[in-house]
Amino acid sequence: MGTTQLESVPEPKYWHLKTVLTEALDSEFSVGEILPNERDLAARFGVARATLRQALEQLELEGRLQRRRGVGTTVAPPRVGVAVGTEQHTWPGAAQDAWQPVDSAQETPPAAVAAGLETGPDDAVHTVRRSRMSHGQLVATELLYIPADSVPDLTAIDAPSGPARARAVLRELQRLDLEGQDRAVELGSARADDARELDRLPGSPVLVVTTRFFARGGRTAALSVATYRADTCRLTFGDSAGVEIHHDPERQAS
Repeated sequence: MGTTQLESVPEPKYWHLKTVLTEALDSEFSVGEILPNERDLAARFGVARATLRQALEQLELEGRLQRRRGVGTTVAPPRVGVAVGTEQHTWPGAAQDAWQPVDSAQETPPAAVAAGLETGPDDAVHTVRRSRMSHGQLVATELLYIPADSVPDLTAIDAPSGPARARAVLRELQRLDLEGQDRAVELGSARADDARELDRLPGSPVLVVTTRFFARGGRTAALSVATYRADTCRLTFGDSAGVEIHHDPERQAS
């Protein structure tokens, strides 16, 4: 059998170096560890610094490395798996929920959120802010919008703000019977406030996951907008509920 033109093209040097670096990351470095500088790495592997940079950039695109301002290039934690198409449904804040409550306030939501909640354009809703950590690093933020009629007894709770208020809102929400949920995922660009929280540059790629939670009768009881760093997450499909963190290096490739 003859050799095709594609098969005859030699593998680029940086691609081979990427494979060698991947093996080194798996065997010699731990999550969060800072890599040696480019000069030392280029000398160790006997390559030009331009070749090294190409390999490092590819590993960063694949989520194996992170370049942190003021720190350097570090080994990235395993990607967070964002489950879509799940058949199991739970309220935010339920047992084993990986999100941590940060704060809660009553605010007028964006017009698109108000339309999704079927509330009036000027109606204030409870906005719960939550965060998601992986290996000590912030990888996602969430805004959870909850209409007042989903948590009617909340006014009696003495928790004006902060995580305590957020947890109180979530506890009240869980009193409702959850009928189902739907989820939409899209690639977006980090806004200035998201970028600041996630330690990314404005405009960096993010994964935006919008989830609507339905109470009995099909009424939209809450709407979540979660923003994930695109370099730290991947989509997963199946029947597993919620968001899973995958620690197996063999399963990190998207």
